[in-house]
Amino acid sequence: MPDGTADHTPAPVFSPVQAGAESVAGTGAAPSLELQALGLEEHGLSQAALAWRRFRRHKLAITSLAVLILIGLSAVFAGLLTPYGYATQHLTDVLQAPNHKYLLGTDTLGRDELSRILYGGRISLVVGLGVALSAGVLGTLVGAIAGYYGGRLDNVVMRVTDLFLSIPLLVVLIIASQATKGSVLDIVIVLSAVLWMPLARIVRGVFLSLREKEFVEAARMIGASNRRIIFRHLLPNTLGVIIVNITLTVALAILLESLLSFLGFGIQPPTPSWGNLLEEGRQLMTIAGWVVWFPGLAILITVLCVNFLGDGLRDALDPTQRRVRA
Repeated sequence: MPDGTADHTPAPVFSPVQAGAESVAGTGAAPSLELQALGLEEHGLSQAALAWRRFRRHKLAITSLAVLILIGLSAVFAGLLTPYGYATQHLTDVLQAPNHKYLLGTDTLGRDELSRILYGGRISLVVGLGVALSAGVLGTLVGAIAGYYGGRLDNVVMRVTDLFLSIPLLVVLIIASQATKGSVLDIVIVLSAVLWMPLARIVRGVFLSLREKEFVEAARMIGASNRRIIFRHLLPNTLGVIIVNITLTVALAILLESLLSFLGFGIQPPTPSWGNLLEEGRQLMTIAGWVVWFPGLAILITVLCVNFLGDGLRDALDPTQRRVRA
């Protein structure tokens, strides 16, 4: 006879989620891979705790963060880690290959390459962080205003943004650098002025989609001001995208500063930066390759670590992400 008649009571229905959850609760065991895939082990955690848990699983991002901290500390405490100043000349030790006295060799004036790379790291990292923060704040504000208010204001702001994006980047950087003195502040201002547009477009797109959500309508109904809606309701929901893009801007700013310094339009000697160290040593590659290898390696490692860190942050801050990729 069919189920549900007097002779056959209906069989209980169990879902895979309920079965898995009950088995874990009954045994006290750690969540299985199946439950992790379903996201049940994340139930009840705050957004910050969820992001940190996902970020910890990204091995490349964790390793990159540790390397970046090490690079930053080495640059900050360069005066304690190196026995020579970056401008100290040893004219009897010109173009010395790496040895026990000069771990990374010397340049054409006998200056210690290790000291110059660590001191140059200060400049490159300050430029990268300064540009990322400045461009991030400007791009976020422009994109938030354009995306929230929309209409004619949005059209005007986006057309100005498109105009900036259509100008060749390298030409603008060279012209702007020529008009300045090549100081760290000048380079930060110049790079910030050309790197805020991509983030502005991204934030504007996110705001356009979020401003029609129910929680925004509810905030309007209770009389919340536009400023409160933007900074209290919309901006926190865009924070993940902003943080990831700011992180990646650090790497781009370091590369652009190095390019400008390599071309002679960036940080001017005798102040060292990784870019002008490359420019100083490019003619010596065949006879003293270490004066180019080590600054280039410093740029490569830093940029790779920043990109891996941004990749990990993207996975961690994505609310739809359940598994990390590394």
